[in-house]
Amino acid sequence: MDYNSLVNTIESLPPLSNAATMIQKLYENGATEVNITKLVKLIESDAVLTANILKMINSPLYGFSRQIASVAQAVTLFGTELVYGLVIHYAINERMKANTDMFGVSPSIFNDVCHLQSSLVLQWYSKIDTRQAQFLAPLSLIMESGKLVMAEDVIHGNYVNEFKTQYEKAKDPLAYEDSIFGTSSYFVSGMLFEHWNLEPLYVEILKSLDYEPEFITNKVESYTHTLAVIKTAINPKEILTKQSVLKAARLVDEQGFDKDYFISVALRIKKAYIENLKK
Repeated sequence: MDYNSLVNTIESLPPLSNAATMIQKLYENGATEVNITKLVKLIESDAVLTANILKMINSPLYGFSRQIASVAQAVTLFGTELVYGLVIHYAINERMKANTDMFGVSPSIFNDVCHLQSSLVLQWYSKIDTRQAQFLAPLSLIMESGKLVMAEDVIHGNYVNEFKTQYEKAKDPLAYEDSIFGTSSYFVSGMLFEHWNLEPLYVEILKSLDYEPEFITNKVESYTHTLAVIKTAINPKEILTKQSVLKAARLVDEQGFDKDYFISVALRIKKAYIENLKK
């Protein structure tokens, strides 16, 4: 298990599903240029994808009060960018079914983490910059994908129990990932997105997430600052805990934004999540 084995794992992955690949081509000129009629028809041509999109978008985590009954309605209400994220999230999960228990969470909870991160971006950052929030929501939904690559590698290396024990003990999980693989799972997500020819700016943002500030370009700086807040508040080790929310709120304050508003949004999402778990 090392950096080279991660590269080999990624290079061995097959293309995304036909539906996902065709949908991705609609976004080649940006989300604002997507032909919505074609997008809806492509999603609806895959009954399983349609069912999963509607299931994901109707989650109480997104805070929408009405039931969304069709793909067209989902695109109208949530926009083409989040729908793109949902399609890619589902396609990645189809291709990579690695067990995430070694990160201290079941695959189901890992999936929840992804949706919670996306929801937090939408519900918090939209008040600051709606356009940036819409751009980052799909990235937040799929930015943990690198952990699935790492999980595959750990499983193949018969290192699951040792990795899980050390990961649970680690005060800095990303530093532990780096000690094993020579990089972080977010950088690996960037490599994965590059392999599948996903949004180039997403690739650059992910590969910059754990750089020292002086090495981050102006082009992605504000994006990395926003995602730093999200991954601090919500990650496999800390899902909107009191400590993680307060740590994230300090970052919000350092960035010159209203930390009290951020905390109120985070607690609202946490409440909805806990209530959903009880059902």
